[in-house]
Amino acid sequence: MADLRTRYLGLELQSPLVASASPLTGSLDGLRRLEAAGVGAVVLPSLFEEELATDQDQVGSDPGVSRAEQAGYGAGPAAYHSLVEQAKQMLSIPVIASLNGTSRGGWVRHAARLEEAGADALELNIYYVSSRPGLSGGEVEGNYLDIVREVRRAIGIPLAVKLSPFFSSLANLAGQLVEAGANGLVLFNRFYQPDIDIEAMEVLPALELSSSAELRLPLRWIAILHRRWGISLAASTGVHTAEDVVKVLVAGADVAMMTSALLHNGPDHLRSVEMRLRDWMDAHRYETIDQLRGRLSQRSVPDPAAFERANYIKTLASRTAPRR
Repeated sequence: MADLRTRYLGLELQSPLVASASPLTGSLDGLRRLEAAGVGAVVLPSLFEEELATDQDQVGSDPGVSRAEQAGYGAGPAAYHSLVEQAKQMLSIPVIASLNGTSRGGWVRHAARLEEAGADALELNIYYVSSRPGLSGGEVEGNYLDIVREVRRAIGIPLAVKLSPFFSSLANLAGQLVEAGANGLVLFNRFYQPDIDIEAMEVLPALELSSSAELRLPLRWIAILHRRWGISLAASTGVHTAEDVVKVLVAGADVAMMTSALLHNGPDHLRSVEMRLRDWMDAHRYETIDQLRGRLSQRSVPDPAAFERANYIKTLASRTAPRR
């Protein structure tokens, strides 16, 4: 039977399947179910910058429910720290905390508190949409780097940065983030795009789960960044099936993060994905994840330009025009 053990952020995982931040990872019951289904690690829901000023005494008003059981999105710092502490006591798998924001603000203080609460690692989810014409791309990147440097100085646990794909030179920024103290990159943050109600004339929040078709963007960049700077890589967005997991691993990812697939199918979906992943590895005579990882990264394929522009015309030509 194939050995699914892998390493991510220096942590030993029994499986490359990681449950990323979602309502499922925001409760002790959800975490229990995910561990029972075989997940390799969990990323807790993000503690948002907007919550850092929350009056902690106003959080967890139901006396019959512990703060850890109320630690979903918007629950505030006290409930979140309690969730980290209780998750570490309850689970035998790595627990990764998450911070989401745009400014340095309280990030450093809360990053240190999450380490004290027992988090095995921290994921910085820097969610920033630049709409100011006077703000240059360099300034935006500088803000990311400043946050990473300050958080790195404040904590000793591994640090991952969850990036958006919207940078003019992602490979260059990745290298700078490593120099600033990042141990891993999560590719990519999936920005939620607002919709417009043309009858009510309102801007509406809109949430749509991902599909496997969205895997191609992280797949390309994982293949490009594999074996650069010795950094851990996590694939996020579009991982739904065992085939998706194989793709990100051969591209060079250390782990495959799942959110939408678990929300849609439930934690037991992990069992099916793991079984089919093992079957595929056995059929193709791969005994370990290490043998599989990076087999089709940019540095490993005969035509490295395949991940850049070389196949552009071929791809367009592959779409046959409809017959009349």
